[in-house]
Amino acid sequence: MNAPATARDAEAGARRAATGSAREGAARAGLVARGVIYALVGVLALRVAFGDSGREADRGGALQEISSKPFGAVLLWALGAGLVGMALWRLSEAVFGGAGQDGGKAGKRLMAGARCVFYGFVAYSVLSFAAGSRGSGSSDRQSRDVTAKALGVPGGQWIVGAAGVGLAVAGIWIAVRAVMRKYHKHLKLGEMSRRVRRAVDTAGVGGGAARGAVFAAAGAFAVRAAVDYEPDKAKGMDDTLRSFATTPMGPWLLVCVAVGLVLFGLFSFAMARWRRV
Repeated sequence: MNAPATARDAEAGARRAATGSAREGAARAGLVARGVIYALVGVLALRVAFGDSGREADRGGALQEISSKPFGAVLLWALGAGLVGMALWRLSEAVFGGAGQDGGKAGKRLMAGARCVFYGFVAYSVLSFAAGSRGSGSSDRQSRDVTAKALGVPGGQWIVGAAGVGLAVAGIWIAVRAVMRKYHKHLKLGEMSRRVRRAVDTAGVGGGAARGAVFAAAGAFAVRAAVDYEPDKAKGMDDTLRSFATTPMGPWLLVCVAVGLVLFGLFSFAMARWRRV
């Protein structure tokens, strides 16, 4: 009686280990891919700040930058595959729950489901680019087109306004959590030296604050587009980043945000190494 039960337990344990390994590999590949995109967007934004506007500082600009390099096509496919891994990891969290004591809560699963949809869309856009499709244009044009369509439906102003408020709140939430180092609970801090932990905190706080600022600014522009009923006032990532250079601080605020995005890319690489999955 005990031998079959032991065999079944061993088989179930092996299956869980294999599933866990696949989930961990997908998560880490996805975090690396996310890091590459944010680091490149940050570098492109730095170029814009110093007068080089040859590429748009958004995901499309980052993909074009990659495609222009040797073995660029291979890198694009690898990047797309990594983002598919990210989407699958978030899907597994939505279905089975994430790591940690509160990973199985309904709110955490719902958020994981939303992230799955988001990264699924990003993965699709990257893989489409790798396959030769250049999509429907820049993030700025896409933002204006989507806003114009939304404003054209009944209650469109409320829809766009609510979406803008949600995006702005999400940006503030991202920045505040980064400054409070909420990411610590997801990291294997015991495996880091003091110097490494300090470097990860610098990247995590600075990168998260910059990322949150970009989201919050984009949300504010969406709200303005809704209030004024002018879709052209909605901005994608490129126009949002460029708007930082029009503040009283001039291009230096854009420089700070751009450096922050590069830091977030580096933080994503650190998460790929030390995150609990």
